[in-house]
Amino acid sequence: MTKKLPHRILAKLRPISPWYLLVAAVICGSVCVYSLRNNNLNMVKLRADVFQADKSGNGVEAALKNLREYVYAHMNTSLDSGTSVRPPIQLKYTYDRLVKAQNAQAGLSSDQVYTDAQTYCQQQIPQGLSGRGRVPCITEYVSTHGAAAPKQTIPTSLYQFDFVSPAWSPDLAGWSMLLTIIFFVLFVVRYGLDRWLKAELHDQL
Repeated sequence: MTKKLPHRILAKLRPISPWYLLVAAVICGSVCVYSLRNNNLNMVKLRADVFQADKSGNGVEAALKNLREYVYAHMNTSLDSGTSVRPPIQLKYTYDRLVKAQNAQAGLSSDQVYTDAQTYCQQQIPQGLSGRGRVPCITEYVSTHGAAAPKQTIPTSLYQFDFVSPAWSPDLAGWSMLLTIIFFVLFVVRYGLDRWLKAELHDQL
């Protein structure tokens, strides 16, 4: 039974030349390489759109969404921090805007503390020429209440992003890769069985 199995497989594959299978594998492999490169080039373009949107301050979320969806759906497009060739997406201008907004908020808080200090000290020390007697009170109030608001760090999730592409994707690159593997395996089987059959016939003679 085990000896008949190779003959049955060879009988089904015999109409197909092993070299046709090899040529098909090479063609599919070439298409796969071209598609993988094209996937990467498209990713680079979408990444450039993100950086441009970050610089202008308009459409950052939309550009990030387009890049993220493309990377998640196509092979050879990873932008994760574990990649030594490319760093993750880091939005410099978004970070700068966040820092400015935080500093502006801190400035507003400082102004409010100073206003509260004036109001408090005016109530505590209503007398005094031009309010000069309230200066130590105001200084003490500001130093006491203003130091209670530590500077907050900006979360990296607001300006840094990691996108990882799948190991296989159902696009032209993925299907051509799958066909390359199938054709190459069929070539190996067809060529190997052919050689095995010739060796068996030679032994019988």
